[in-house]
Amino acid sequence: MSDKKTVFSGIQPTGDIHIGNYLGALRNWVNLQDSYDAIYCVVDLHAITVPFDPVALHRSRLNTAKLLLAVGVDPARSLLYFQSQVPQHAELSWMLSTITSLGALNRMTQFKEKANKAGENLGLFAYPVLMAADILVHKAHAVPVGDDQTQHLELARDLSERFNSRYGEEFPVPEQITPEMGARIMSLKNPTTKMSKSDEDPNTRVLLLDEPDTIRKRFKAAVTDSEREIRYDREEKPGISNLLDILALFTQRSIDDLVEEYHDTPYGHFKVTVGEAVVEGLSPIRSAFYGLDDEEVTRIMVKGALDARTRAEGEMASVRKKLGFDARLGQRA
Repeated sequence: MSDKKTVFSGIQPTGDIHIGNYLGALRNWVNLQDSYDAIYCVVDLHAITVPFDPVALHRSRLNTAKLLLAVGVDPARSLLYFQSQVPQHAELSWMLSTITSLGALNRMTQFKEKANKAGENLGLFAYPVLMAADILVHKAHAVPVGDDQTQHLELARDLSERFNSRYGEEFPVPEQITPEMGARIMSLKNPTTKMSKSDEDPNTRVLLLDEPDTIRKRFKAAVTDSEREIRYDREEKPGISNLLDILALFTQRSIDDLVEEYHDTPYGHFKVTVGEAVVEGLSPIRSAFYGLDDEEVTRIMVKGALDARTRAEGEMASVRKKLGFDARLGQRA
């Protein structure tokens, strides 16, 4: 096993992965592969907590895996697999649920938001416990998450400390990794809210696989403000500030440099510039995605699941022993 600390993260299977997901999470995943023992997961068990079509889910799982490979997640440097193919996730989730208070779950804002749209169910309510198990089953030291997942990570931290206190030292307390830029890419139509897969208006986001003309059109229609100058001010100019964030991340330039260059540029021209930078930045990802063979990707994910099960089983042996489930009856330490 590597001497590096372990980083874990997961993404729900959907073909609607947008630039907010890429800039805020997936690009960070790629960068972390060299400095951490990286484990990444398509969290398909989480996906069934809301109404879904099994046929569509089957396809979207594979497409999500292909997108992860296309953005640069490298199976030679990372462990990549489907969550549902590693049963230790669900096993540890049940164990952790017995030390999770209902009060903690009732405070989860995402449950309230999703329950209003999809209806309440036990899986949705216990979603954060499964997320904690995803992290702790690999004894992850760090988790790259956005602001909207901070509450869930705090529960994982609390559960690791509670388990360690009650049953003996077992889990590291995972730290949060949040990128300095890109953690909150906002909607193109309402720049005071985060870009979202679930927004009913497709013009609020740009998907990684969108055609170049679609990307250009959505940036041309992006909301700005009534002023004329290009400057960075999240409170007074959220639309322009969001576009500056996107341009900075796709061009690897600082906000200050961009403001200096484009300060007097008309908004229409500036939006075209941002759109072209995104088209250029996403072009290699689209090419890589469409160049991937479905059967080869399936083979990669099956191998990843086998390796993940082996690793998770090694970790769970110690957990079971601490709970009194040691297979060697009568020999509990």
